[in-house]
Amino acid sequence: QDLLDAVSRRRAQIAQREGVPPEAVPTDAVTASASGLDPDISPEYAALQVARVARVTGLSEAAVRQAVATATGGRILGFLGEAHVDVTELNLAVLDARQGR
Repeated sequence: QDLLDAVSRRRAQIAQREGVPPEAVPTDAVTASASGLDPDISPEYAALQVARVARVTGLSEAAVRQAVATATGGRILGFLGEAHVDVTELNLAVLDARQGR
């Protein structure tokens, strides 16, 4: 029950921060890897954050979406795992866009 309560609180917090209904918050936004250091997020979670990142960085939403696309990788060998966004690569792409590179 504690885990369910924690996930529900995180979902509500993220929904409020991003200005979306709680149902729109992807699962990986409210759960954590065993280490808590997973460098990847789902494309859905990255897309959810585009408007906020654009607002706080001064970039256009199109520029942020392009950065997300640049940092998005597919399945390994075309069939293993899921599509993912490398957060480190995404952050670097956003910084480069802010610098006009």
